Amino acid sequence: MRWLIYGFAFWAIAFWINLLIARTPLREKRWARVFVPALFGFTLLVVWESMVRGLNVSPIILPAPTAIAERFMAARDILWQDFVQTAVKGALSGYVIGAIAAFSTAILVDRSDFLQKGLLPIGNFVAALPIVGIAPILVKWYGFGWESKSAVVVVMVFFPILINTVQGLRETSAMQRDLMHTYAAGYWTTLIKLRLPAAMPFVFNGLKIGTTLALIGAIVAEYFGSPIYGMGFRIQSEAGRLSMDMVWAEIAVAALAGSAFYGTVTLMEKIVTFWHPSQRGQG
Repeated sequence: MRWLIYGFAFWAIAFWINLLIARTPLREKRWARVFVPALFGFTLLVVWESMVRGLNVSPIILPAPTAIAERFMAARDILWQDFVQTAVKGALSGYVIGAIAAFSTAILVDRSDFLQKGLLPIGNFVAALPIVGIAPILVKWYGFGWESKSAVVVVMVFFPILINTVQGLRETSAMQRDLMHTYAAGYWTTLIKLRLPAAMPFVFNGLKIGTTLALIGAIVAEYFGSPIYGMGFRIQSEAGRLSMDMVWAEIAVAALAGSAFYGTVTLMEKIVTFWHPSQRGQG
């Protein structure tokens, strides 16, 4: 019972601190934008720990955060090997290939009315296909190695990036394009100096969507065949052994990798689109 009291007390104090910051000018400070979500996340962990201990929840159902942390530290080598196999070889390689292919195809679509009317509707259809239907097919085609996981990621990220890029290339106004035409600018000059810069917010929107899909795709693809390592393989095998602390350790690695991936793309967006109104005043 005392664990439940400790958890509730910590939650009340943290809630009061966040409320105090939110109601004062401190909320505009840079440190406050980091401190508030960090305190919120830490509070969730404390409440989680206190609930598990206070209610004597079985570790098979839900292990405590401290137990997950202990397993995380004890299995660092295995977690690192799984991270490299899934996040780097599978997700990152597929993401880069898919992004380059999508961007190149978007330029072709922009220049062809036939592709605009024919390819984009198919893109919406393929984007709606469930990954559990695509993954086993690609695993059969490319084998159990990281190549098949990379192929799944390419399929998942290709069309979201393509559709956002094509939409971004249409954002310039007729007046802006006519102005470039009066300067005798050809298609490629207009594309590089006007349309691509204007499309960057849309391009990065597609890239950020892709970061969330890439890691999910690589992990799910490993459920249908993989070597004896990888995040998806480890989650599946450890869940079958009821070693849920290891499963949660893999989930923590995936969450950290996904957050770092998304944060990197967001930082690149701020650097490239510093001029855009959505980026002004952020710092």
